[in-house]
Amino acid sequence: MTLKTLEAIVKQAMQYGSSYFSFAWQGGEPTLMGLPFYKKAVEYQEKYGLGKRVGNGLQTNGILLTNEWAKFLSKYNFLVGISLDGPKHIHDHYRVRKSGNGTWQKVHDNAKKLIAAGVDTNALTVVNDYSAEFPEEIYNFNKELGLNYMQFIPCIETDKGNPNDIASFSVSAEKYGIFLIKLFDLWYSDINNGIASTSVRYFDSIFHNYVGLDAPDCTLAESCGSYLVVEYDGSVYSCDFYVQDDWNLGNVMEGRLDEMFNSDRQIEFGNLKANLPLECKTCEWLKKCQGGCTKDRIKNSQDILSNHFCLSYKMFFQHADSKLKELANQWHINQQR
Repeated sequence: MTLKTLEAIVKQAMQYGSSYFSFAWQGGEPTLMGLPFYKKAVEYQEKYGLGKRVGNGLQTNGILLTNEWAKFLSKYNFLVGISLDGPKHIHDHYRVRKSGNGTWQKVHDNAKKLIAAGVDTNALTVVNDYSAEFPEEIYNFNKELGLNYMQFIPCIETDKGNPNDIASFSVSAEKYGIFLIKLFDLWYSDINNGIASTSVRYFDSIFHNYVGLDAPDCTLAESCGSYLVVEYDGSVYSCDFYVQDDWNLGNVMEGRLDEMFNSDRQIEFGNLKANLPLECKTCEWLKKCQGGCTKDRIKNSQDILSNHFCLSYKMFFQHADSKLKELANQWHINQQR
């Protein structure tokens, strides 16, 4: 991304946004742009901010982070999500260099640098066919490292040789359901007087639903389209999972972000989520999961479009519903004190 494009994005965002605006820097690998790029981003935010509050998030594999990066990210209060899949044998099962050597040691050490510098750091853990076997080991590893904010991302990709099948490294619905249940029990056991000592983003978001608040996780909302994606060349898209010609909304160098965000095409995209299969419309857990993420909908053996993780969510809610209701009741009592 050129600095000209970067400036246009920031200027427009600050001009048309509300009193608070959030930038999420992703890639590929966003640190490949180099630290000077992000110093410029902050400079533009200060220049065009007009007193507004700004949040910055950086999602990184952690390989290129240095003490200088950590100092900068801490100074400007960046929220960093670092891709760390757990202990060495889990992380290095798939996350290897071109040479075949694992990346765990480098990422682990750089995560410690961030924590030592006071950077708000989340663990981003991909749940694949292998890591799904080790929820307790991953959860406890994160806690011991000081990563008490965790996000678990279920892996599903289509097989390149057979587009009608999922790739072998994807996590099955049943395995992910078991993973969620075990992870929930670990999280729940760390709750004291209604206060969780760790944050698991999915559980936190679900809890919003249980207390009558809007869930911050877009996969748990009734509709999508709550943000825009701007690519390196200024092209704007509806979602980072749908950077496709069908969902190209324009270009930031030629059009306005606020008009794209409120366009009929973006609204159409957002409403796709509510176009649910029959099994969702008749499911007792619909109001809790909202059908999951649109990108996870695939055709099953009966050629019916269904969320790959439908079984996972049913297993989870059947297990966790009563405990979440208890926590919600406790939350309401605490709010009245």
